Amino acid sequence: MFLSVFDVFKIGVGPSSSHTMGPMSAAVRFLDEVAGPDWPRPAGAQVESIKVSLHGSLAFTGIGHGTGRAVILGLTGELPDQVDPDRMDDIISGVEKSRQINPPGHPTYHFDPATDLVFDKKQPLPGHANGMAFTAFDRDGAMLLRRVYYSVGGGFVVTDTELEALKSTKKAVIDKAVPYPFGNARQMLEMAARSGLSIAQMKRANEETHMSGEELDAGLDRIWSAMNSCIDRGLAGEGIMPGGLKVRRRARVIYEKLQEEWQQNRRNPLLANDWLSVFAMAVNEENASGGRVVTAPTNGAAGVIPATIRYVLKFHDGADQDSVRDYLLTAAAVGGIIKHNASISGAEVGCQGEVGSAAAMSAAGLAAVMGGTPEQIENAAEIALEHHLGMTCDPVGGLVQVPCIERNALGAVKAVTAASLAMKGDGQHFVPLDACIETMRQTGLDMNERYKETSTGGLAVNVVEC
Repeated sequence: MFLSVFDVFKIGVGPSSSHTMGPMSAAVRFLDEVAGPDWPRPAGAQVESIKVSLHGSLAFTGIGHGTGRAVILGLTGELPDQVDPDRMDDIISGVEKSRQINPPGHPTYHFDPATDLVFDKKQPLPGHANGMAFTAFDRDGAMLLRRVYYSVGGGFVVTDTELEALKSTKKAVIDKAVPYPFGNARQMLEMAARSGLSIAQMKRANEETHMSGEELDAGLDRIWSAMNSCIDRGLAGEGIMPGGLKVRRRARVIYEKLQEEWQQNRRNPLLANDWLSVFAMAVNEENASGGRVVTAPTNGAAGVIPATIRYVLKFHDGADQDSVRDYLLTAAAVGGIIKHNASISGAEVGCQGEVGSAAAMSAAGLAAVMGGTPEQIENAAEIALEHHLGMTCDPVGGLVQVPCIERNALGAVKAVTAASLAMKGDGQHFVPLDACIETMRQTGLDMNERYKETSTGGLAVNVVEC
């Protein structure tokens, strides 16, 4: 099983990897299919108009998560890692006024978001909670092409046929194309013991079958730079976040208070927790405002890993750029195992799959940087994930603000605590990480749909929206 570090960590925009980045990418994929030869186009037929329907969780919380906006941007040819956040409003406004899209390399298509973009809450698609259908028509309204896509978490998008193939091969023989093809934590530990390599070294060897070491390091540095810049923007931002809940940004005020304490050498027994929290909140306030962010492994959980890395660089002597690279490689190894054997999608398994996974990845990365053995790293990931089991995804108003922003802060605190506990042991522990991941998967299957990113249960219905 091989999932690249650059699949786990993807640069994009907020507020959601599954509800924003995924639909934007799906729209671009559909444009590519429209222009391509791999469908039975009738002789002389020309696509004149496009319609899109959003289903399941995308329909229920898509407005708050910016799904409609993402589809419009994608249909204009914009990609999550390339779109300029400062231009998005103007692009969307232009489509709404003209009722047309003009993607590069295509003719002009009719697309009126008011009528051609449907949030269908009544008809879920069978493959996944995050389903969407794109349809192209000719000038007489006859359907020429229809494609169904699913946004399966972390910005990943698959067609209905690709999803079925993934389900049928989920437990298939592991990939032999890389030197260390671990598909679960047990295999990872066995390969580490046989090779004498760290988890980061094994992950690096796997990555270097697809790229040079220099390219890998440059890519890792680019990921951390984007994360770090997101923290800085979040610490500088102020005002009310969009969406209607009137939730005010808090990271800047907290940061200024912590800076004052830091400069005056005031005693603060909660110092580490406070810095972790403000770094994480800064990221998720920026994400909630639609800014540039890195999936880690999702946008809704994007603050945990950057906060922990920034904490390491601030408080741990000797931490440097190599430490950050090892951290990201280790975290990606754990994240890949979780995604392969369970899910990182809030619409599939609730927030245990988002912030829970992020905390497990973060704890593993931190333990690695602190010199942990593979067994201690696996233990750290298990502790962090175990204590997120059962966590629901119930965003108030369908927005990634309440409880999501503070939840990332607590996820970062849990990650550091988990790593610290693991480092004080010898790596031997009662619950294996694989058992914890399987428990998360089963819990997600049992979880009521109201608590899986539909905003029809939990805090979403018990908190009065102002």
